[in-house]
Amino acid sequence: MPVLIHKVSAKNTGLLGNVDPDVFDHEIKQDMLAAYLADKRHAMFVAVEDGMVVGQVRGNIHLQPDRASDLYLDNLGTATSHQRRGIATQLVQALVAWGTAQGCTFVWVATETDNTGAILFYEAQHFERITMEMLAIEIGEPADD
Repeated sequence: MPVLIHKVSAKNTGLLGNVDPDVFDHEIKQDMLAAYLADKRHAMFVAVEDGMVVGQVRGNIHLQPDRASDLYLDNLGTATSHQRRGIATQLVQALVAWGTAQGCTFVWVATETDNTGAILFYEAQHFERITMEMLAIEIGEPADD
């Protein structure tokens, strides 16, 4: 059975009713999903095989006041059982095509420095390493998991 790539919208969230447990980092919360999908600068694509979501990618557009907008590839997940089958590549290509259609001219992603699999994957997709430091701070109360 072929894997089909779908852009998730408010009209087809039923696709997310059957998701392999390896695809998302946390349980999908319907109110958060609705808010995410309502923002036209966010996009989510899923890979579906035999009625089950076996991969997903999410991204968002960063508007810039002094240059074209960027596309941030926020999250990519593929079921362990479906890795190394080209699904992640198809998902990234769908997201990049969407970002290009939105006027983005630059795509970026961040991953942990010890995530060799992700680094090799993104390099195979022609992403280039840019050395930088990422600093972060938690603010507010985290959402219940």
